[in-house]
Amino acid sequence: MSSVSPIQIPSRLPLLLTHEGVLLPGSTIRTSVDTARNLQLVRSRLLKGTSLQSTILGVIPNTPDPASDAQDLPPLHRIGTAALAVQVVGSNWPKPHYTLLITGLCRFQIVQVLKEKPYPVAEVEQLDRLEEFPNTCKTREELGELSEQFYKYAVQLVEMLDMSVPAVAKLRRLLDSLPREALPDILTSIIRTSNKEKLQILDAVSLEERFKMTIPLLVRQIEGLKLLQKTRKPKQDDDKRVIAIRPIRRLTHIPGTLEDEDEDEDNDDIVMLEKKIRTSSMPEQAHKVCVKEIKRLKKMPQSMPEYALTRNYLELMVELPWNKSTTDRLDIRAARILLDNDHYAMEKLKKRVLEYLAVRQLKNNLKGPILCFVGPPGVGKTSVGRSVAKTLGREFHRIALGGVCDQSDIRGHRRTYVGSMPGRIINGLKTVGVNNPVFLLDEVDKLGKSLQGDPAAALLEVLDPEQNHNFTDHYLNVAFDLSQVLFIATANTTATIPPALLDRMEIIQVPGYTQEEKIEIAHRHLIPKQLEQHGLTPQQIQIPQVTTLAIITRYTREAGVRSLDRKFGAICRAVAVKVAEGQHKEAKLDRSDITEGEGCREHILEDTKPESISDTTDLALPPEMPILIDFHALKDILGPPMYEMEVSERLNQPGVAIGLAWTPLGGKIMFVEASRMDGEGQLTLTGQLGDVMKESAHLAISWLRSNAKKYHLTNGTWLAILGIQL
Repeated sequence: MSSVSPIQIPSRLPLLLTHEGVLLPGSTIRTSVDTARNLQLVRSRLLKGTSLQSTILGVIPNTPDPASDAQDLPPLHRIGTAALAVQVVGSNWPKPHYTLLITGLCRFQIVQVLKEKPYPVAEVEQLDRLEEFPNTCKTREELGELSEQFYKYAVQLVEMLDMSVPAVAKLRRLLDSLPREALPDILTSIIRTSNKEKLQILDAVSLEERFKMTIPLLVRQIEGLKLLQKTRKPKQDDDKRVIAIRPIRRLTHIPGTLEDEDEDEDNDDIVMLEKKIRTSSMPEQAHKVCVKEIKRLKKMPQSMPEYALTRNYLELMVELPWNKSTTDRLDIRAARILLDNDHYAMEKLKKRVLEYLAVRQLKNNLKGPILCFVGPPGVGKTSVGRSVAKTLGREFHRIALGGVCDQSDIRGHRRTYVGSMPGRIINGLKTVGVNNPVFLLDEVDKLGKSLQGDPAAALLEVLDPEQNHNFTDHYLNVAFDLSQVLFIATANTTATIPPALLDRMEIIQVPGYTQEEKIEIAHRHLIPKQLEQHGLTPQQIQIPQVTTLAIITRYTREAGVRSLDRKFGAICRAVAVKVAEGQHKEAKLDRSDITEGEGCREHILEDTKPESISDTTDLALPPEMPILIDFHALKDILGPPMYEMEVSERLNQPGVAIGLAWTPLGGKIMFVEASRMDGEGQLTLTGQLGDVMKESAHLAISWLRSNAKKYHLTNGTWLAILGIQL
């Protein structure tokens, strides 16, 4: 069998001067490059080089700190280590520098320095043999008893460590597979040794001398571990003492270094996490994935970025409510009373909720319906969803979808991305802690679309009762059952909802309130809420229904009650100022003073005759009399009415007709005005009119022309000016 020729390093090597440690053959270190010579070496050889030889450097330990760039080359240590640059990482903060990951190959001796600038280059002589397939048996025979003695101490040292740690078990296997002549350098870089001792090992060119110098270092480390085991108190009787070590890095068959640091706390967290996985009630598929990931986590060093990602993933998996749910309250009478107390009107919506409760009484495994409340703003769509959850006794979670334009907000990010996280559906389930909450998908008609995908398309799987029992989030990558979740979506209009998404939801129209309904809502809910928020009591302020009607008709014009609620808030703030100043005891002022605009004044309801009011204005009223808000007080507090002219007043004018316009906010009343004058018979349209409105105007003028004789419009020319006011 032909012998294998040894591997030779280049005879000329660029020299990298290090002051952060001693690199031995077979070990791997990270070193910082921040001096001018070393920076030039990295830029010229490593960043621009294309061949394998350009990544081989000569690493020289430099005792003095070369942070100050001297013009002259400092004295060089005669023996160095030929190294392979595995990784180069650069940064410009706080100053330009590089970080190199280098692995030692063999020793060399400097024969002659060929040049010093811009970086030193030397002619070198290789001192160690490098073989691709070393003959381990031949080496053991040549070294004899010294090699066996060293091997015995090395095995004893490794076996004193915790063999359950993957890095320790790997090191034990390497003791049998690596050539004996490589072990002194490798173990010296693992155990606790000073740079001076490592420098002595580096200078030991003779293999026999190297073994003799390393054996005392192993014995010293063994004695230190024995002393540590005697003095260390175990946490539990059956606990194993763990000496944490730095994970082994390998380049081909060459191992890296180990570091002694305490990882007991982290190991305890992993044990607790593993226990939670075993005791969790997750499905079999999810359990298999968690077991696989926990095994990978045990083998990872904490310094790896993937370690934190995997740990966060496992913590999310054990926190999800796979089989945890709440029990529904199925008392229909109590549910009806609760819905009536929380919301006035909305009979169609309440009826649908009670129907769901009735069916749940007859069938326990009913899938959650997909409801969509469509109506103008301010009619209580969101608050109804909260009341539904309260009625059923379920947890409530609101997801705002307005402006969402990334499908990852629904399905989550894949774990291959930096900063990945689960979607809002899975995150909401983690927040509520049960698998049958009430999810309110607010403003589903305002979803966007971008290069990151269409979130409306991602909702198709979530809101499909035939598919959401097997919903797969990109972050989890396992199926989760959403069939027990009660989804309620809200929208102002169905025009902007994609047809495929609209088809999966049960549309329930929530119309705007009439004046009578607004009055009831105001006195049942809005006024008591505002009084509580402003610290007032019914004994301090009274708002009669006539005043409420005036606010509705003259100060607001909306389908909901949000503006009405704000008007009540303004009234309560004005009254709170007077109450705080103690002016609510003043007498009711004469109406003539009010019209002169002398400020906001109180109007006290007195149980006296009208003719006696003027006689009592100068008298102090009892302190228990409340402040009465009438129309004159409204004018002082809220200002002149915004909608002064009534419909009947407008219709009394000739040439004015009334019309209705549909809008997503509930619709508006339009007044159509026409004037007759001399002209050329042309039609002038003013206002912001759509195509349908323009067609209607042209249709009207065509009808007038066809009936001109009937209405005596034939004499002279005429011009109709039509204006529409919203």
